[in-house]
Amino acid sequence: MKILLVYPEYPDTFWGFKYALKFISKKASLPPLGLLTVAALLPEEWEKKLVDMTVTSLKDKDIKWADYIFISAMNIQRESVKKVISRGKRLGAKIVGGGPLFTSEYEDFKELVDHLILQEAEVTLPRFIEDLKNGCPRPVYTSDQWVDISKTPIPLWELINPKNYASMCIQYSRGCPFNCDFCDVTLLFGHQMRLKTKEQILAELDSLYFRKWRGGVFIVDDNFIGNKKELKKEVLPAMINWMEERKHPFNFTTQVSINLADDEELMRLMVKAGFGSVFVGIETPNEESLAECNKLQNKNRDLIACVKKIQRSGLVVNGGFIMGFDNDTPAIFEKIVEFIQKSGIVSAMVGLLNAPRGTKLYQRLVKENRLLREASGNNTDFSINFIPKMNYKALIDGYKKVLSTIYSPEYYYQRVKTLLTEIKPLQKHKFQFRLYYLTGFLKSIWYLGIIGKERAHYWRLFSWSLFRRPKLLPMAITYAVYGFHFRKIIKSH
Repeated sequence: MKILLVYPEYPDTFWGFKYALKFISKKASLPPLGLLTVAALLPEEWEKKLVDMTVTSLKDKDIKWADYIFISAMNIQRESVKKVISRGKRLGAKIVGGGPLFTSEYEDFKELVDHLILQEAEVTLPRFIEDLKNGCPRPVYTSDQWVDISKTPIPLWELINPKNYASMCIQYSRGCPFNCDFCDVTLLFGHQMRLKTKEQILAELDSLYFRKWRGGVFIVDDNFIGNKKELKKEVLPAMINWMEERKHPFNFTTQVSINLADDEELMRLMVKAGFGSVFVGIETPNEESLAECNKLQNKNRDLIACVKKIQRSGLVVNGGFIMGFDNDTPAIFEKIVEFIQKSGIVSAMVGLLNAPRGTKLYQRLVKENRLLREASGNNTDFSINFIPKMNYKALIDGYKKVLSTIYSPEYYYQRVKTLLTEIKPLQKHKFQFRLYYLTGFLKSIWYLGIIGKERAHYWRLFSWSLFRRPKLLPMAITYAVYGFHFRKIIKSH
């Protein structure tokens, strides 16, 4: 068999970092980990090619070469998926769809593709392969089982060129113990935390290390600290030893819940293992809205104090915020701005509430006859897929004002300075020089410090950091570049 694995395009998004990537001459933030894992599940003797459309274009000759095209995507890639399917059909290709988009919206695609491999591929893909060998593949493969990911293979990294990406990625766990009603993570992966072994994680790190990768590694788990005991006892100590033996080739980032702030030992181990930042779903400073969406882990705590505690441990906090809850009033706009500024969360993704299909929020809105359409998957594109309790125009106008405020140079650069003041210098790891660091720095001087409208803010931050926190100057420049990207994204909408 000849299998073409296709990862569709993204629209320009907050986390795509399209405009920031140009500073370091990278084409995409991350490789398609799901498809690379699927490739590793396919029979070894089958030929495999991967086309990541965030990096390169899909050519007709690739489609004609393949016996089957495997497409995996998230909701935000929906439009690109439909174009790929249409093009594949026009050229006579057989198409297999899987991953989050097809699993959550399979009704919309069952007439468009030849085979749907739903839920987790470790269970459903082998059944398809067996039926294919016997000449009787079915249209839909589904399962109500949760996979034991301790048997999941190492991604097939040889299908990509790592130089195209700003960071690599691995997965440690699937699932989340919490039950936020707007989130579809538990629909896709369940509440029970399923973990890879420490041996697996070290083998995956080795697989990147021996391919000469040095730099960022994103651990893609929806909640990395869902099982704290196993992390503290087994995985993080093993990662610390591995990193020390190899002179700290990687720096890690991941996603966690706010209760990380309650565990000083866990924060200390994460920093020692090489973690530099974490994404936390803050959502809202409004207690009533937290109760409404069942974000109970964030209730009854001083969220700013929690953020500061994580920062002081040596971890940068990137935060997610949501507006449009039924309990939000027009006062929420100022509250969110104030929270973001005080907390020093530089990368603050502020989105409008949307209801992904199948979530508890989606089901409630259907009952209340308030659902308008499917969620776009891009919660910073000024769209909301239901009728909000707040006046719609007031919500959209307030949301736009929040974004233009927090990403204005004045507010943004002040926040960078707040973060650099709060955070402890990271571990004294050996600095790994890369030529693109230098070119990125020189480009920042030109685009931000010379021709940019924010040049006065850029040079004030540069000077302050150089003399007050010189070890953090690279971080200051990095966040200046991120700010350039965020402003471009806001203006493009």
